Amino acid sequence: MSRLSEHQAGALLALMSAVFWGVSGASAQFVFERKGVTVDFLVTYRLLSAGILLLLYARLRGFSIWGIWRERWAAISLLIFGIVGMLAVQYTYFAAIHYSNAATGTILQYVGPTFIAVYFVFVRRRLPTLPEAAAVALAFLGTVLLVTHGDLGTLEISAAALFWGLSSALALAFYSIYPLKLLRHFPATVLVGWSMVIGGIGFTAFSLPTTVPGTWDFSTFAAVAFIVFFGTFIGFYSYLGAVKRIGPEKSSLYACAEPLTAALVAVLWLDVPFGLVDWAGAACIVATIFILNVTPTHVPDTVVKPSPQ
Repeated sequence: MSRLSEHQAGALLALMSAVFWGVSGASAQFVFERKGVTVDFLVTYRLLSAGILLLLYARLRGFSIWGIWRERWAAISLLIFGIVGMLAVQYTYFAAIHYSNAATGTILQYVGPTFIAVYFVFVRRRLPTLPEAAAVALAFLGTVLLVTHGDLGTLEISAAALFWGLSSALALAFYSIYPLKLLRHFPATVLVGWSMVIGGIGFTAFSLPTTVPGTWDFSTFAAVAFIVFFGTFIGFYSYLGAVKRIGPEKSSLYACAEPLTAALVAVLWLDVPFGLVDWAGAACIVATIFILNVTPTHVPDTVVKPSPQ
């Protein structure tokens, strides 16, 4: 068998990370609904475990994991990113899944890139381009279809699910924009590892990892282990490898397989009802990623995938 080309290897890594993130979201729904694990516990445990793994990996790769703390501006920015960025995007995403399902929660988070485009329209004080306007319209239409199932007079998901889903999208937008300066000075692995540890430590004020809720059997351990190891560590590592080979724009396009994977796994494994209108809404939201990549300079290039999935 001939060796894969750089583009083929990058595409494979990006798709693999997307699949791991999508299955991770469904695994979270499984432990919430069927095993009684709480959002607070999963967020704290995942952040601390995955953060430590990423820092150990960065150290083994020869990166300095302490250098980011030696500059005052970087240390302050890292603390803000860890709490307002990493912790926020993780908690809101898992809360959206808890109050709805993996398919809806993951798809609603993908409204985030549209919020990023809107942000840069206001910051740069210009009119939106045609692709940006189309992305906003499609994101709105997709969200409406997803939360109403086509019946505009009825909200088919709870108000809490809609709140946490859109909050997750906003958190993703902040998470993607805020650390751009940090990324120019420090490795992404170090930045994400520390931000996870900071977010996990910060959240212990609300949820101590020593308090273990739910029913813990083999399936619970397997699902949580998948979320931490494959859905976070391996998923992030694969995505970085994809970005290195084919760049952030193409990697983000392949990563659109994530919400589709989450929806398919939720439907097939967890019996989540997902009709034609829901798939249409999902298609509208995922299409915004393709449209925004028509004008990639209007959206910041960042390799920091939220990896809550």
